[in-house]
Amino acid sequence: NNALYTSSPDLKAFERRLTEYIACLQPATGRWRMILIVVSVCTATGAWNWLIDPETQKVSFFTSLWNHPFFTISCITLIGLFFAGIHKRVVAPSIIAARCRTVLAEYNMSCDD
Repeated sequence: NNALYTSSPDLKAFERRLTEYIACLQPATGRWRMILIVVSVCTATGAWNWLIDPETQKVSFFTSLWNHPFFTISCITLIGLFFAGIHKRVVAPSIIAARCRTVLAEYNMSCDD
């Protein structure tokens, strides 16, 4: 009966390795979050300036984008980041923890963040 209540060395090793791996991802995740925030704020600021410009309504769409290079570049950068998968990199530790929870649940085990 005591064997059921004591953790196996393999389980402890798995727990340590998973914790280590998620902790290793945290600095990179933080950098990607900062990049996403900066580019999003730049895009929002550029969009605001683009929308309040009275010339925007008078010229064609592409001319208005040409007249607002800050918005155009930041918007293209944001779209490029999403195509590169920044949304997955920002939440990578959560994805890994959720997948581990799913697998461990089949063995009546659990893990937390």
